[in-house]
Amino acid sequence: MQKQKFRSGWRRVPLLAIAASCASLTLACGGQMPFAGQIKIAGDPPPLPPPPPPPKVEKPPSRVEVRDNKIEIREKIQFEQAKATIKTESHDLLNEIVSVIKDNPHIKKIAIEGHASSDGNKAFNKKLSDDRSKSVRQYLIEHGIEEDRLTAKGYGDEKPIADNETEEGREKNRRVEFNIVEQEVTKKKVEIDASGKEKVLEKSQATEKKQEAEPEDDAKKDKKAKKQEEKK
Repeated sequence: MQKQKFRSGWRRVPLLAIAASCASLTLACGGQMPFAGQIKIAGDPPPLPPPPPPPKVEKPPSRVEVRDNKIEIREKIQFEQAKATIKTESHDLLNEIVSVIKDNPHIKKIAIEGHASSDGNKAFNKKLSDDRSKSVRQYLIEHGIEEDRLTAKGYGDEKPIADNETEEGREKNRRVEFNIVEQEVTKKKVEIDASGKEKVLEKSQATEKKQEAEPEDDAKKDKKAKKQEEKK
């Protein structure tokens, strides 16, 4: 009879009381209870890391550069075979040359020189190199360079820069050059003080002209060689 009363009493215990007892036991045993509220942190959140720097894009070396008494080009101007017609693939290069001349107003006069290798007929090569230099001059004029700043002349194979006995040398000799024959030069007179600083005492502009040496013709070369033989 007592056993039945106990069972009947257990059924009457409220569920809320059972839940409270379980919670107490959990905390007492070191357990964890889920947290349904919000946690506030004092202060500002740490800043985001800066974005990575953009990748470096290396600028290609310039094909056209002013150096002392010449405008140096690191690419050849291309022409049609045995003609003075400039190929379209060289127009970008010529446009760079135009930009460099415009950006350097101190350059007053440029001698455009056409050169050839020793291959073929000398007279034909000389005329072809002359026509090609004039084609380049005309292109520069049409793109904004003043006529009186440009001269053009062909020298054929009279001014080689490499050995005409090799194909590599002959290829180097076929070229167009841009020589500066007149330019404004700034001259300064300076002194260095005790601290090592430079002080300009005097500044002036001067026109520098370069005298072009004409190539010797065959008769002059033979005459010079003969004189050297006589001296021996």
